[in-house]
Amino acid sequence: MKKTVLNLKVSTLALALGAALSPAVQAQTAAEELQQLRATTQALINTLVESGLLTREKAAAMMKQAQTSAAPSTATTPETGADGKRVVRVPYVPESVRQEMREQIKGEVLSQAKSERWGQPDAYPEWMGRFSFEGDLRARVEGVSLGKDNTAPGYGFRGGDYTRAADLALNNTSGLPNSNTQENFDRSRVRARLGVNAKVSEQVTAGVRLSTGSSTGSPTSTNQTMGQSFNKYAVVLDRAYVQVKPDATWGVTAGRMANPFYSTDLVYADDLGFEGFAVAGHQKWSGGEGFASVGYFPLTENKPGTSNARSLMGLQLGNAFKLANRDEFKMGLALYAYQGITASRETEEARLTRPDYAARYEYGSALRQRGNTLFRVNSQLDTATTMGLASEFKILNLTTALSLNHLLGQPVVLTADFVKNLGFDKNKIKERTGYDLLDGKDSGYMLRAAFGPSQVHHKGQWNASLAYRYLGSDAVLDAFTNSDFGLGGTNNKGWILQTSYGLFNNTWVTARWLSANQIDPFAPGKTTKFSSDILQLDLNARF
Repeated sequence: MKKTVLNLKVSTLALALGAALSPAVQAQTAAEELQQLRATTQALINTLVESGLLTREKAAAMMKQAQTSAAPSTATTPETGADGKRVVRVPYVPESVRQEMREQIKGEVLSQAKSERWGQPDAYPEWMGRFSFEGDLRARVEGVSLGKDNTAPGYGFRGGDYTRAADLALNNTSGLPNSNTQENFDRSRVRARLGVNAKVSEQVTAGVRLSTGSSTGSPTSTNQTMGQSFNKYAVVLDRAYVQVKPDATWGVTAGRMANPFYSTDLVYADDLGFEGFAVAGHQKWSGGEGFASVGYFPLTENKPGTSNARSLMGLQLGNAFKLANRDEFKMGLALYAYQGITASRETEEARLTRPDYAARYEYGSALRQRGNTLFRVNSQLDTATTMGLASEFKILNLTTALSLNHLLGQPVVLTADFVKNLGFDKNKIKERTGYDLLDGKDSGYMLRAAFGPSQVHHKGQWNASLAYRYLGSDAVLDAFTNSDFGLGGTNNKGWILQTSYGLFNNTWVTARWLSANQIDPFAPGKTTKFSSDILQLDLNARF
């Protein structure tokens, strides 16, 4: 019905214009012409007012303006005929000009109708059109098989020794093991995310996303483990950012955002959110497109007497080279430098005088996963145990991907990711901790071959991938890397096999097998072993 009214408005306007320009008007008297035009215009304005598209006040203003424009000029004497009556001359307008004017006015009215949603039965206020929504839900069944010859938990930890798995090396106060290394287990998990993006203006966008999450102490995962006696799940704020883009080539993002760097989960887990400030830009050229990102991300604030400031600074430069047949080779070189996270051994004087004793160097259990070389930072007379990082972390990361769009009739992507911690120095570790580190690795890599579309969107679509992953103990900060492989962290190597299949549009299943083995012992001078095989079955829906 509203669409019919819209067409009537446009047709009425076009007819009014046609009447005004028609040659037949020349044969009418001036009074008849003016009366017809006035009646037609008044009827059109009344129709717009009654339909709510024009206010009474605006209609009155339009009529007043028209009357003012139509008033005869006092500076010109009206022309009269032999009978003494006023002569009205109507100029001839060619048919082609009249048709062009009709189409132009009709186009302008239709454009306005489209932008203001005239005649749409589900029309909503203009401001709501600036919002867009996105979300997904994943239900997972996971089985974890641990090696029967894995080292038992709580194998001992002497004060001053290093460890790479504090959760396995230390017993709780009861003397019982505080973790599991040998017994298989399974669990069911769910992940739900809902995001809202708002277009504040042509240059500014704001976004917020809510997600599940068992706690805010796990930065790499938004999974909620089922089996809470039917208790409700916690919902956390996973994204909260504003992005300013002065033009299409670069922009500034501030707040809690997605990973602003081109990378794989070798360095940063897929679900990891970044907090801080990032500037990213790209520039096309004849052979491809260059890109760059730089960011500053605070990890802890500086609280005198409580904690030291910790932060991450990242810089990346890269380019995507266009090849034949729409193939592409993409590479990015990045440097990620952490400040304030490396520990030093505390003195007895510090224990007695500093309110932030030990806490200023602690690498907390809620943050770390497993794999980085840790040591006890407490003074010799302190019987407590506080774990700190032995190495500095200045990570050089080279990420490359070759995308072949026409190989075997399906997209094929070959990815190679290399990482090296330039801050890993055994001599400096000895100066800092007083301990000779005999092992430990400062580098890692991942090789991956993927067949099929990167994401499954439609029924019947599928993809598959195979990857080999090797990540040394101190190649990256274990807090932020993949949380599934080897049950999370660094100091592991092995294979990942994955396949997905579309059940319906935007609904798909995924099967993933992860087989990992420990690289270096949990602690120097100890023979330890840890291996795991994980099978994950996911049901996914995107909306």
